[in-house]
Amino acid sequence: MKQPKSLLRRTALATSAALLAAPATASEVAPAKEYQAVKTRDGKPIHLAMYRKRLGGGKLPVLFLVHGSSTSALSSFDLQVPGPENYSMMTEFAQKGFDVWTMDHEGYGKSDRTDGNSDIASGVEDLKAAVEVVKRETGQTRYHLLGESSGALRAAAYAMVAPDRCGRLVLAAHTYTGKGSPTLAKRAEGLEYFRTHNRRPRDKAMMESIFTRDRPGTTDPAVPAALVKAELVYGDTVPTGTYLDMTSKLPVVDPARILSPVLVARGEYDGIASMEDVYKRQPRDRDGGTHAPTTSLADHIRSQMRHLGFTVHRPSRPSSRIAAACRTGGIRWRGRDAGFARRSGHRSDGGSGGGTGFARADRALARVPRGSG
Repeated sequence: MKQPKSLLRRTALATSAALLAAPATASEVAPAKEYQAVKTRDGKPIHLAMYRKRLGGGKLPVLFLVHGSSTSALSSFDLQVPGPENYSMMTEFAQKGFDVWTMDHEGYGKSDRTDGNSDIASGVEDLKAAVEVVKRETGQTRYHLLGESSGALRAAAYAMVAPDRCGRLVLAAHTYTGKGSPTLAKRAEGLEYFRTHNRRPRDKAMMESIFTRDRPGTTDPAVPAALVKAELVYGDTVPTGTYLDMTSKLPVVDPARILSPVLVARGEYDGIASMEDVYKRQPRDRDGGTHAPTTSLADHIRSQMRHLGFTVHRPSRPSSRIAAACRTGGIRWRGRDAGFARRSGHRSDGGSGGGTGFARADRALARVPRGSG
């Protein structure tokens, strides 16, 4: 049976001009440079591995990438796959003019393993420590964040407590309440295990299932193999904290406390982050109070956009040009089930000129391991 074309190939013709204008090819971009952050808990230091990619000198906008539950930073955002395609988001955004950073959260990759479970709250503390390194190295105090799956929860939770440090916020595969998610319903069967263990098995079969559980046949077959090879060098277990949070503590993000412009991106077949979850209004309690916001995540974001001077509507035709909202002067939020927002006075079409930089952004987000949180 003929394999469907990947998103990368479907966008190739439309993005040829940007390809020609790129400052360097993927093979010409140097490997990520390593740094280290340190946080403390109970008086003990915990060392956190950090990684950085950039091209050229001078002051560049900082983009910080936040990984999900089952893979560490470099396999999530700097994956090296045999063949001509570039699957590294770090390389992609470095080519677009960003100073790109990421980190291994506690218990992942090269960061220290502890007796903690690396839950969302722990991830916020990781980010607090990491941004101090970014500040020291760049001299900047505000950064764009892009989080994927439970990384989106970490990024959003950080934005809640440090609004003065956050520029624009991109939440890919973000899970709000978890309602309507078949994957989370299945995962909740292991809730007692997550409560009583700080690490869970994460073997070759589990990682391969990330690419097949929602819609088999939509992934370049070379990608799962490269991910497994890159990730298993760190062992076959990962922390349980984000699984525990996502199966028993949602919502962990209060949209009303996020002051940054926000873009929400969801894959068409994502089995964890449902559109119902994003758009459905939450009911009030019988006593008139609430344990969750009474408006949906999307409603709140649209309200915030209007307050900031954006115009908002929902297009009838989908578009995958989303990630470059970090770089433009406005926010663009497109999708068949999503909304679209732009700052008044900016171009409504990011595909031709104006310095909007949309041309290859959809390719970069297509490389995030889908639903890995």
